[in-house]
Amino acid sequence: MKKRTTREITIGNIILGNNNPIAVQSMAATKTTDVDRTISQINSLHDAGADIVRIAIDSKKDCAALSIIRNATQVALSADLQENYRILKDIAPYIDKVRYNPGHLHHHEKNKSIAYKVENIASIAAKYNLAIRIGVNCGSVDPVLKEKFSDDVQAMVESARQHCEILENIGFRNYLVSLKDSDYNKVIRANKLFHDMMPEIPIHLGVTEAGMPPEGIIKTRIAFEQLIPIGIGDTIRVSLTLPFEEKKQEIYAGKNILKDITEGRFRSVPTLFNEKINIISCPSCSRVENEVFIDLAKDVKKLTQKMDKKLTIAIMGCRVNGPGETDDADIGLWCGPSGVNLKLKTKLIGHFKYNLILKKVEDIINSY
Repeated sequence: MKKRTTREITIGNIILGNNNPIAVQSMAATKTTDVDRTISQINSLHDAGADIVRIAIDSKKDCAALSIIRNATQVALSADLQENYRILKDIAPYIDKVRYNPGHLHHHEKNKSIAYKVENIASIAAKYNLAIRIGVNCGSVDPVLKEKFSDDVQAMVESARQHCEILENIGFRNYLVSLKDSDYNKVIRANKLFHDMMPEIPIHLGVTEAGMPPEGIIKTRIAFEQLIPIGIGDTIRVSLTLPFEEKKQEIYAGKNILKDITEGRFRSVPTLFNEKINIISCPSCSRVENEVFIDLAKDVKKLTQKMDKKLTIAIMGCRVNGPGETDDADIGLWCGPSGVNLKLKTKLIGHFKYNLILKKVEDIINSY
C-alpha cells in the first residue's frame, strides 16, 4: 500500500494522519436524551473496537445529556452539530471532535457570513483542543456551489476546499475532511480529486446512506479498496441501516475491510451489481424520528428483491437527510414521526401513514 502523506491531527488520545493506524468509527443510533441507552450503545461500539463514536446534538436537552454521557464513556466522542453551530460552546467541554456540514451553515443567521460561522466553530475548538471534521455530503452541498457547478462532485470538492482555506487562514490545523455520497463512484472520484488538490489534509472515508447489509458493505468496500491502497483515508465509517442493537456490525465490517486490504485480499465486483433496484438508506442514528423507518427499509428491500427494474429508491429517516438526499432518487421516502413523505425525484407526491406507504411504493414501481 502507498504510504499516506497527510499531517497528523489529534482527536482525544487518538492520533490520525500520516502513517498512524486508520481509525474506525460509528455513530450512536439512540436518542441522545435517552442517556442509559446511549451510554450502553457507545460502550458497546467501543467494546467492538470503535476508536471514535459520533452523537447528534441538536437541543439544550441533548447538551445536558451529553455531560452525563461523557462521564460514563472512555471512547473519543464526536458531536454532530447538524444545523445549529451555535450550540458548540455548550458541549465543547464534553467532546473530542466536532463535525459540521458546510451545506447546513446557511440555514441560520443568514445575515452572517459562512466564514464568520466557521471561525466561531474554530475558536471554540481551539480553546478546548477539539478536532474539526468538515463533513461535505453530496446531497446537501452549499446551494451557491450547487448552482455554480453542473457537476455535483466538483461542487463537493470546492466546498471542502473553501472551508479548508478558511481554517488555514486563521491558523487552525487540527481538522480533517469527508466527502460522501451514496454512490461509491462519486465517493472515489471526489476523494481522489480532493487529495490531489490538498494531499496534506487527513480524510474521513465513507459511503453515506450505503443501505443494508450485504449491499451496503459491498458499496463501501468498493470505495475503500480503490482509495486506501493509494494512500487516501485516515479514518473510516461503514454506514449501515441496522436495528439499533446491531450497530456494532458497522465496526466489525470496517475492521474486516481494513484487514483484507492490508493483507492484499481484494474482492471482485459483480458485473450486474448496479443493474438492479438500488436501495439507498441512511444509517440508523439518533436523528431517526421513528424506528419504524428501519422496518420500512427492510420491507422495501424484500418487496423489490425479485423485481427486474433499474431504479434507485432512497429511504431517509429524518428531516436532516430527508429533503435533499432523496432528490436524485427515482423514488424517495422521507420518514417522519408519524408518516412518510413520498417523492418522485424532487417532486413531493404526498404524505402517507407507515401502514399505507409500502403498497403505494409497489404501485409506483409497477408503473415503471
